[in-house]
Amino acid sequence: MDAVLMLGGTGQAGADTAALLRRWHPDLPLTIAGRDLGRAQKVADELGGATAVTTDLSRRDLGLPTDRRHSAVVATLWDAHHNGLQYAQDRGVPYTSISSALVDTSPELVAVAQRPTASPVLVASHWCAGTAVLAALASAQEFGRVDRIRAGAILDELDTGGPAGNADLERWSTATTAGLVRRSGRFTWIAGADVEADVVSLDGTAHPGQSIAILDVTSLALATGAADVRFDMAIGESAGRRTGGRASVEVRIELEGSDQAGNPLTRNRYLVHPEGQRPLTALGLALGVERLLGLSGGDPVAPGLHTPESLVDPAYAVRRIEELGGTFVDR
Repeated sequence: MDAVLMLGGTGQAGADTAALLRRWHPDLPLTIAGRDLGRAQKVADELGGATAVTTDLSRRDLGLPTDRRHSAVVATLWDAHHNGLQYAQDRGVPYTSISSALVDTSPELVAVAQRPTASPVLVASHWCAGTAVLAALASAQEFGRVDRIRAGAILDELDTGGPAGNADLERWSTATTAGLVRRSGRFTWIAGADVEADVVSLDGTAHPGQSIAILDVTSLALATGAADVRFDMAIGESAGRRTGGRASVEVRIELEGSDQAGNPLTRNRYLVHPEGQRPLTALGLALGVERLLGLSGGDPVAPGLHTPESLVDPAYAVRRIEELGGTFVDR
């Protein structure tokens, strides 16, 4: 198999995703791409079985030799030119990205619509690259009908993902301060006081937060049929730091509906990782790449547009989350 090209492979998400792929699939070739060749080479050397390159995201060929081949392209940073996507489509190989968010997905959607048979494109700009959606859908499997989903993430202020992550947050907040919810079956933009909401930590601490425009809302609503879906985010001191440890991350997942027999059913579950969002983001990306390449089984992924929940089995994702140190706590 040709190497997986990791754009932004020296950053937090890129390096951690590459490390997970190396752990799961020791023989998978990897190419670490970064602006600094020395830094990229250091990451490649630590991984073993990897090469290092520099890329020029302003060029459609990424500045790479014409004879270089890759099995997939993974954009772990914001590619404003979308040349990584076009590079993958030109070569008919899978592509995935995590930095477009809901507000910046239109170039990816149009690129796939214009070239629907070129390559599989996984849009994974969900919370932690889809791990929250997959965790929620795993919990939803015991329901016969899901009526309401409310998710809330607490991101530590020291765990925003480095310079690239901070730039993403700033870009998204510039695009819109409105939130997107599904209310009574309708996707609705909300603003003002409707956006505001506390996100309550597992230890009972309430963090001021707000609804955000995120793909998790659309993915969860359409996957479950829930008429009411909302995703809130708060940034502040995490439970891990409050107890003297490292910055942690929490995602509260509330589900309401009925069981298989039609009886009312409610679940209030927390996904917690003591090392913050970084390992969960890398996990979401690695799960997507693994599935795109057929390394986790299943039928070959067809060309076209995909999301995490359309490719990855939620139960499998939960097992991987727990292997990586994440825990689920019911309230």
